Amino acid sequence: MTKEHKRLTENAKKQIPLEQWGPYISERQWGTVREDYSQNGDTWNYFPFDHANSRAYLWGEDGLAGISDYFQNLCFAVALWNGQDNMLKERLFGLGNHEGNHGEDVKELYFYLDNLPTHYYMEYLYKYPQEAFPYEQLREQNRMRDKNQTEYEILDTGIFNNRKYFDVHVTYAKESSTDMAIRINITNLYSEAAPITVLPLLWFYNRWAHGSNTAVPDIAWVNDHTVLAKHNRIGDYYFYFQGADDALFTDNETNFEKLFGRPNNSIFVKDAFHDAIIEGKNTDLLRNRKHGTRFAPVFERTVKAGETISIYCRLTNQPTENPFGDQFLQLFDKRRKEADAFYEAILPKGINPNVARIQRQALAGLLWSKQYYHYDVERWLSVSDGITPIVPSRLTGRNSEWTHLKNQDIISMPDKWEYPWYAAWDQSFQCISMAVVDPVFAKNQLLLLMREWFMKPDGQLPSYEWNFSDVNPPVQAWAAMEIYEIEKKTKGKGDIDFLKKVFNKLTINFTWWINRKDLKGDNIFEGGFLGLDNIGVFNRSYHDKGEMQLEQADGTSWMGIYALNMMDIALEIAVVDPSFEDMVTKFFEHFVLIAEALNDHVLWNEEDQFFYDVLCIRDAPPQPLKIRSIVGLTSLYAVNIMSKDIFDKLPDFKKRFNWYKNYRLKNDLFWPNEEKGDGEEMLMSLVQRDRLKALLTRLLDESEFLSDGGIRALSKYHELHPYSVTINGEVHSIRYDPGDSTSDMFGGNSNWRGPVWIPINFIIIQSIRRLGKFYHDSFLMEYPTGSGNMMNLFNISTELSKRVISLFQKDTNGGRPIYGEYNWFFNLPENQDLILFYEYFNGDSGRGLGASHQTGWSALVAELISELADKE
Repeated sequence: MTKEHKRLTENAKKQIPLEQWGPYISERQWGTVREDYSQNGDTWNYFPFDHANSRAYLWGEDGLAGISDYFQNLCFAVALWNGQDNMLKERLFGLGNHEGNHGEDVKELYFYLDNLPTHYYMEYLYKYPQEAFPYEQLREQNRMRDKNQTEYEILDTGIFNNRKYFDVHVTYAKESSTDMAIRINITNLYSEAAPITVLPLLWFYNRWAHGSNTAVPDIAWVNDHTVLAKHNRIGDYYFYFQGADDALFTDNETNFEKLFGRPNNSIFVKDAFHDAIIEGKNTDLLRNRKHGTRFAPVFERTVKAGETISIYCRLTNQPTENPFGDQFLQLFDKRRKEADAFYEAILPKGINPNVARIQRQALAGLLWSKQYYHYDVERWLSVSDGITPIVPSRLTGRNSEWTHLKNQDIISMPDKWEYPWYAAWDQSFQCISMAVVDPVFAKNQLLLLMREWFMKPDGQLPSYEWNFSDVNPPVQAWAAMEIYEIEKKTKGKGDIDFLKKVFNKLTINFTWWINRKDLKGDNIFEGGFLGLDNIGVFNRSYHDKGEMQLEQADGTSWMGIYALNMMDIALEIAVVDPSFEDMVTKFFEHFVLIAEALNDHVLWNEEDQFFYDVLCIRDAPPQPLKIRSIVGLTSLYAVNIMSKDIFDKLPDFKKRFNWYKNYRLKNDLFWPNEEKGDGEEMLMSLVQRDRLKALLTRLLDESEFLSDGGIRALSKYHELHPYSVTINGEVHSIRYDPGDSTSDMFGGNSNWRGPVWIPINFIIIQSIRRLGKFYHDSFLMEYPTGSGNMMNLFNISTELSKRVISLFQKDTNGGRPIYGEYNWFFNLPENQDLILFYEYFNGDSGRGLGASHQTGWSALVAELISELADKE
């Protein structure tokens, strides 16, 4: 038991298994649905970046390298000024969806270096240019580019050339859960001295302006190195700082005069520090005020070439006579060693240090991506923000069917800038990686979206805040078993109570899918969005359902997978609680019927030996949409191996299983089962052996799905063979598109027409690995297809893992595939060990694309590394 494990054990005893303080501040609150009170739902334009400095948020806060308590009452973050910008660097800049040639995108360089589950130690690195930040250049250049061009990134601007920037390294080390030591290191990488102004910001989230907490908190001056923050919910906190050149107070209030031409109640508004530092405006008034809801000591420094300076602060709920004594300075080293000990205990022994670094940074990013998420849909729909009046149409607008949804939780986000809101299937993948470092939090996170303040009364899970009614692949049951097995492997015992809680809630959700997405009652499903954006020729969420129906190969497969996963959970529970035995049978029979529908329906194309979506138009024969994509490979994900002894423990299931098997075989009906060893082991899968071989032949073909970095979402076959279909006189087309999206579908900000996506690769690898354990050497495939190199499926899964991991590893030239043409920057001495975990990866080059800090599901690479170490 390391020190961190002991802290986690104590937290697990709490009703809320969370640390009171953590990195719970978003990196973008502006441009979110929650802050949008427009009459037309134009989120990005209603609350743009240019308003963020001056406008108080209603539903949360954002900041640079920030922390807060878990209800985000009191917040801390860092603000900077290089003497050149027209605003303080207080938050991360990026483009709204209408500004980028490939949708929204953060245009900054920042890195999550380290973190512990309890956040007793955290490291964050921000790269700050010494010249004026190129805000307008980034906007203009991206507006000028079309969909066929790459995005214009910050490294393209030349602002980081000649190493003319600061490394701003923020480290947190806790003495206790409510006592935080803060170190801000500023390193000048340039060859000449450069000025920088640092403002450690302390402020209160403005709940008082809209009535959710009418008591106004206060930060008050104590002496020249202390202020006292008083709040009626969290009590008193002392904020200590040393050697400041100034100290300023204002309030977290909107500057109505600047933004809307309306008079302010006072000069003490949110952006007052910007005017004071940059223009010297009202500086004396801010300095002399001595209290407010927003405070910052000011450090004006000149940093010599190659020099590192340190600024120390402390935030604690206990007064202390000597806040910066020897123990304070030693705390950073002490907590760092505890972090090393923790990761040494949980990560594989003896792996290459460079690979271990990838793994640890992936997990650190996952831990940094926890965020306080506040959203009451009923209140949001019915109450004005004080800027725009409520109109009747708003009450029936976005998410109006979700008035029960009242969220105020710490949630693991996909990306705190690009996606500062939860998404149902992202959450599942994130929880698998989280289970390695904090299984208690992982289990609570997976269950969270099933709680009554998230799940709709009819059983639907909320998808994401842009449209909670969209549907994502139902991967929660699969994720629950992954988490269960990870914890069982670590502790030697699985958490049956967790599985019971998951099972009870997902039974309701499974029923919702059966009732809502199987229109004909024939076990052929539609899903719509399904989390795969533009993978089809048209938007699969919206089509004229009166005239046509899209029968989906992946929607049907996902439901088969769901049924099999639910059976798997019920099996695990029934061994210790026989009352669940009936549910094993229920979901087993669901699986058989869905497997039959998938294989005997027109979804399987015998000529092409592949599964396709089928378009059913009134008065016309069914039309297969012959697109070779992971839509047709989803059937591979359903794999379950049962040992014979399970039947000895579950006699009723054994009886029903045997009767059902005999009945179906006797009547020449589909049976999704294969046995070996005289019935010692049984394989259940959606795909029988001959079709499995056909699908794997394409999957492992480097001219189709297999790339150097893993499995592509769309076959490279479509590079030379685009596919088109005409519907009601309109032509819809798709072609292999290995990088950023060239279509506008879903805003054009993600692409499933060729890139590698890690979550899909993870599921494929897990499934092939399980198949390999069943077949051993009785089932061999060419790897790669056409190579003549025959391998069993277990070893093929190992090779696929290596390909995905290689995206993040240095090649023979010292560059990482994820960085592509930017390896010149990441080969600089100070940047060689910095790793980003992108949303997806170019299907040809492996370059990272989309959200650059999508540590949620890209953190799955950490689990692949662990599994690879186990295999070897």
